[in-house]
Amino acid sequence: MPRPSPPSAPSHPAIAPFFQPIVDLRQGTIFGHEALIRSGAGIALPGPEALLAQAAAESRLTGFELHCMEAVFAHWGRLDKPGRLFVNMSADTLIEAMDASGGACRFERMTADHGIAARDVTVELTEQSAAADAAALQDAVKALHALGARVALDDFGQGHSNLQRWKDLQPDFVKLDKLLTQGICDSPQSVAMVRAIVALGTAMGSELIAEGVENTKDLRVLRDLGIAHGQGFLFGPPAPRLLPALPEPVSAAITDSRIAVMPHASQTSQPNVLRSLSIIQAPALHPLTPVDEVAAVFQKHPQLHALAVVEGATPVALINRQSFMNDYARLYFREVHGRRPCLAYGSSTPLIVEREENVESLLGILMSEDQRYLSEGFIVTEQKRYAGLGTGDQLVRAVTEARIEAARHANPLTSLPGNIPINIHIARLLDSGADFSACYADLNSFKVFNDHYGYWRGDEMILLLARLATQHADAHRDFVGHIGGDDFLMLFQSPDWHRRCAGLIAEFNRQAPGLYDEADRQSGGIEGEDRHGVVRFTPFATLAIGAVRIPPGMFRHAEDVASEAAIAKHDAKQAASGLTVREARPRA
Repeated sequence: MPRPSPPSAPSHPAIAPFFQPIVDLRQGTIFGHEALIRSGAGIALPGPEALLAQAAAESRLTGFELHCMEAVFAHWGRLDKPGRLFVNMSADTLIEAMDASGGACRFERMTADHGIAARDVTVELTEQSAAADAAALQDAVKALHALGARVALDDFGQGHSNLQRWKDLQPDFVKLDKLLTQGICDSPQSVAMVRAIVALGTAMGSELIAEGVENTKDLRVLRDLGIAHGQGFLFGPPAPRLLPALPEPVSAAITDSRIAVMPHASQTSQPNVLRSLSIIQAPALHPLTPVDEVAAVFQKHPQLHALAVVEGATPVALINRQSFMNDYARLYFREVHGRRPCLAYGSSTPLIVEREENVESLLGILMSEDQRYLSEGFIVTEQKRYAGLGTGDQLVRAVTEARIEAARHANPLTSLPGNIPINIHIARLLDSGADFSACYADLNSFKVFNDHYGYWRGDEMILLLARLATQHADAHRDFVGHIGGDDFLMLFQSPDWHRRCAGLIAEFNRQAPGLYDEADRQSGGIEGEDRHGVVRFTPFATLAIGAVRIPPGMFRHAEDVASEAAIAKHDAKQAASGLTVREARPRA
């Protein structure tokens, strides 16, 4: 079959290729263009999705896609050094295009006919339908790679673009669906999911392309998560002409050294408590086990505080050692009850705790009026099957440790990031070479207020500070963390950080008197012991902020930045204005 010569004019007037740029998020340059089919000039046709659906309904999808690919290649071949082309194909169309049973495959013939180097073409496998023959699809992808072309998995997270296809095809690129990327600047769940996909991409050797990028806030987060490329209306809509270069504001946003502040989950999921708890491995009793045998087990295992009665794998009762042995020692008890089933001598409503229980549910148990579980202990299950026993002391310790650990991630009062995310963010700022200011905020005279009115009113003052600190920060440039108590650390990338801090101090000092009783407001303060135990009149609580500018390259560790900010805070508490700026000093 003779090959047609490249056409000098469009041969597919009903359809016309449009092109949308794909951008390198590391360099701020155009990486390539994706070809998309639209109606030709003066021709009204349904949208591309409707056309594909109609072609599929008429069992002509493969022929229609090949026709569109021919139109794209014909147009692309007439362009002067256009760069890298991304072209869409369904799985079955790619199999057809790579069929070499009659010699050179159709893909190879089309690229050659239009003077296109196969190495400049990336085939995007769409999610229109799964391949009828998965093995044939893998062979087609291998043949495509053999020609030097590349493969992209389109719309990962939707339809047939799944982990199995990623594993089987080993694509060069994976395009993340906009459901994962749009609004990521405000979604901690999306951040977690994309971060996991980035790690997977590194392991699989695939570069990621974020689709649906429409604003610079999402762009910064995607860039800082390690996404290599982006596509979306922020960079340019589909158009009949190629975009020669990115708009300057977009390029500047990509190359800006300031890092994105990842959205923080206001209520972090509580960690599993009993995963780290040493469960007591204790034998289980059958409901029909005689009372005498129960006594023998307790005598054999003097360390056991209780025994579980289990039917099949399901716990049904708990026999407490002390109460059982007290009864067993009574006169004639063993003669009368020794051969009876043990089920009647245990608690039929034991506390049963799954190893996946979270802190809050267990905390509710500890705070309930029924405290017998602290002395009786509890039964531990895994997937509702008996696993062992626990004691009240273990439960209290596990809950306490878990809540302390959770508070390191998010302060339980304000829900602001705790010490661990604070240190992680400082490390990100240092590693990126960003120029930022670390501002340590602390309250003057808070102890007196808290002692005088009680912790409930003290919490109201801390919540006021948290709310105002968040309001005076740019959520996408600045980071507000709660160290604990009335100590906060703010990490500003906003150039007007000094104005923001001064405004925060002024606003807090204006609103704080409203937390005092009317009589104390009239007096201008309260009587109380200061930090040195001296009773004196103390004016209204005020805010102090110690700031330190952190130039790029001066520090390597988050602890050094925190130490500098703490020194600045100490100076600020002595200053009349409540705000001091310290010159950063490198650590030896």
